[in-house]
Amino acid sequence: MSGRTGNVETPKAKPAKTAAERNNGRVVIACLVFVASMVGMSYAAVPLYKMFCEVTGYDGTTKRVEQASDVVLDRDITVRFDANTANGLPWDFQPVKREVKLKIGETVQIMYKAKNISKVATTGQATFNVTPLSAGAYFNKIHCFCFTETTLQPGEEMEMPVVFFVDPAIVEPIETKDIQTLTLSYTFYPHEVTKPVAAISGGTEKTSKDL
Repeated sequence: MSGRTGNVETPKAKPAKTAAERNNGRVVIACLVFVASMVGMSYAAVPLYKMFCEVTGYDGTTKRVEQASDVVLDRDITVRFDANTANGLPWDFQPVKREVKLKIGETVQIMYKAKNISKVATTGQATFNVTPLSAGAYFNKIHCFCFTETTLQPGEEMEMPVVFFVDPAIVEPIETKDIQTLTLSYTFYPHEVTKPVAAISGGTEKTSKDL
């Protein structure tokens, strides 16, 4: 008796990816990496721009330094002080003195003052610039209240010091050597108080337990 041998089908091997498919995969991965990078850069853009401006004095932003100038020129310059408060922040904000005359390179401390004229506690944060804009790189702050969260209770008044000097190098460039008056301008904006991470996580944990 002769037996029949059944036909056994051999599994077909999957075709290898073509070069075009491999290239398409690489393009998709590259796009995803690019998008992720752009998202990260968008979050970092503000602090990086702030750091860039403080280091270079770009766009009238004053430079921040750690120590006073060791050179004082026998030449006077006048610095005027301007104060502004944005809508939504009920503060009376102004400089104690409207202007000072100092030697170029001399370190000076001046004061601003702010008062909360509302019936609730409010928080503000200040930005600043110097005009003429070309002089921003030569206006050096050793101490100031800019970019600091400041909370005032109802009716509370606070004095805020600024310690600065005008870099003697201001007399060298053609565009700044004849400047006799600078204006330092601050603007306070309403600012929401930043909550500590522990407080946020604790609140989340409490909420999850209540559910």
